[in-house]
Amino acid sequence: MSDACCGDAPARAEVGAQEEVEQPWWRDRAVVLPILSGVFLAAGLLVEWLAGTPAARIVALVLFWLGLLAGASTFVPGALRNLVRKRKLGIGLLMTISAVGAVILGYVEEAAALAFLYSLAEMLEDKAMDRARSGLRALLKLVPETATVARGGRTVTIPARELTIGQLMLVRPGERVATDGVVRSGRSSLDTSAITGESIPVEVEAGDPVSAGSINTSGVLEVEATAAGTDNSLTTIVELVEQAQAEKGDRARLADRIARPLVPGVLVLALLVAVVGSLFGDPELWITRALVVLVAASPCALAISVPVTVVSAIGAASKFGVIIKSGAAFERLGSIRHAAMDKTGTLTPNQPVVTAVVTTEGWSESDVLSHAAALERQSTHPLALAIVAAASDAPASVHVEETAGHGVLGTVEGRRVTVGSPRWIDAGQLADRVEQLEGEGRTCVLVTVDGETVGVIGVRDELRPEVPEVVATLADQGVGVSMLTGDNARTAAALGRDAGIADVRAELRPEDKAGIVAELDERVPTAMIGDGINDAPALAGATVGIAMGATGSDAAIESADVAFTGHDLRLIPQALAHARRGGRIINQNIVLSLAIIIVLLPLAITGVLGLAAVVLVHEVAEVVVIANGLRAAQTKRTELTPIGPGGSARAADDLAVATA
Repeated sequence: MSDACCGDAPARAEVGAQEEVEQPWWRDRAVVLPILSGVFLAAGLLVEWLAGTPAARIVALVLFWLGLLAGASTFVPGALRNLVRKRKLGIGLLMTISAVGAVILGYVEEAAALAFLYSLAEMLEDKAMDRARSGLRALLKLVPETATVARGGRTVTIPARELTIGQLMLVRPGERVATDGVVRSGRSSLDTSAITGESIPVEVEAGDPVSAGSINTSGVLEVEATAAGTDNSLTTIVELVEQAQAEKGDRARLADRIARPLVPGVLVLALLVAVVGSLFGDPELWITRALVVLVAASPCALAISVPVTVVSAIGAASKFGVIIKSGAAFERLGSIRHAAMDKTGTLTPNQPVVTAVVTTEGWSESDVLSHAAALERQSTHPLALAIVAAASDAPASVHVEETAGHGVLGTVEGRRVTVGSPRWIDAGQLADRVEQLEGEGRTCVLVTVDGETVGVIGVRDELRPEVPEVVATLADQGVGVSMLTGDNARTAAALGRDAGIADVRAELRPEDKAGIVAELDERVPTAMIGDGINDAPALAGATVGIAMGATGSDAAIESADVAFTGHDLRLIPQALAHARRGGRIINQNIVLSLAIIIVLLPLAITGVLGLAAVVLVHEVAEVVVIANGLRAAQTKRTELTPIGPGGSARAADDLAVATA
């Protein structure tokens, strides 16, 4: 059935940068032909039942033939092409042989039923795949068709796909951002819920990055494009999902391995039934049973069961911000029992903030911060940016000089001020507090005024607010956690204690991280979660590599198997639970599919079930397998409470969480 099952259907058009054109069902050949086949079959049965005259039987026979031809046209051409061009014995060939044999034996009605049910199951499987891909098509609709750009002192409207890097876009309230960019002027709030799932609008101003598909909720923004209209963060996400549709997981390959010898095996078995049976009984009877065997042993349900489940589950995951690049990655994700997490940019937002200010007598925290910010506002160092952000007001400074690796000095309100490292400035009476702050993983900056040490500022890249909750949830799921970082051991240990992570590995190079992940992976299936170029080797070597933010480091995304569209770490336990549930459905479908073959074969050989009955049972069972696989697309809306300043918050209606 279709590509996943038999390899007989034509290749489907890719879902990607070029959106699929929706068409009404009555113009869709894959839908109309099975419907016509069923209508003709039902009409033939009705005529045959209501009227017993020879003329009525001729009319019924014509209707059966029409039903047979309509249904068979959906799979016979592909089966014959595969046989001639690729020497491939597909399941469609089994059904073709069965239908031809039934006609030769005079069972046109049964052949029509076989063709109808087979084409119907194929159509249902195709629509199941389309349903699973609907989330991807919805992503493409987030990009507006047009964009307003500044050109030659005036604004013009152009197709969004024609946007190029460097063009200045004008984004008015209520409009979507057409491609990734940086705000050059204006201030507003952006609704990014459709992209990241974060329900709280993000405040942006000059210098802030914005993502394609975000909705401008208030002021007018001028945004400089940093990506082309056809190559931005949304198209990156689409490409990742396309890869998921092109690959199958390990169990899918197992299903293929089972089906591959089964097809010729069934042909041999049917031949034996026909030959041996004919030697000891009625040839017509045993040839008929041989044809029934061909249909009964058709492994189409087995081949359908895994792809439908995987594609459905991957589509559902994309709805709550988890982009899974392949079916194999999805199946491996469900086996994870250990998570190795990078610190900077993953456990922390990579945005140092002032977390402590200690002063000497006669100086307030605000005074110390303002004097330090007066000098630091001319620096782009991350620590300087943190101090400037923490100061409510900073006076003017003159004669500012910077000493690389140590700090800065200058004149503020007529007084000589120095801001720098404890390795450069004597902490004096604050030495004990400096030691304490550094023991807690903070980087200390001392401030002196006219040669007197007046305060120490503690700066640290704090944990994301949700980290302790995530670590505890993973522990409840039986998943261990390690922290891997290139940062110093003291800072890593302090953050590890706050996070509840016992296994902390610090001062690591990229190759060290890869080695540790390989070591962990030998013991238990391990996921590596990271966001930077230095995480790429570890991401590639893990059982599953997870990149934080699908718009982050290209190297990380390319190396990873899974990417999050946002940065809320609570997606990790949710994604694992979703993958485990999908794995259980896959196992159910494999067992059910094999049971169909095991049960139907002896019934077909012994003649308990005839051709029409076997066709009916077999195809109904396939529909059941498809329906079970579609359960992987079902999710439960679960409310995640806000996680405080600096963290993301998700409302119940904005996040779909898979449940067991």
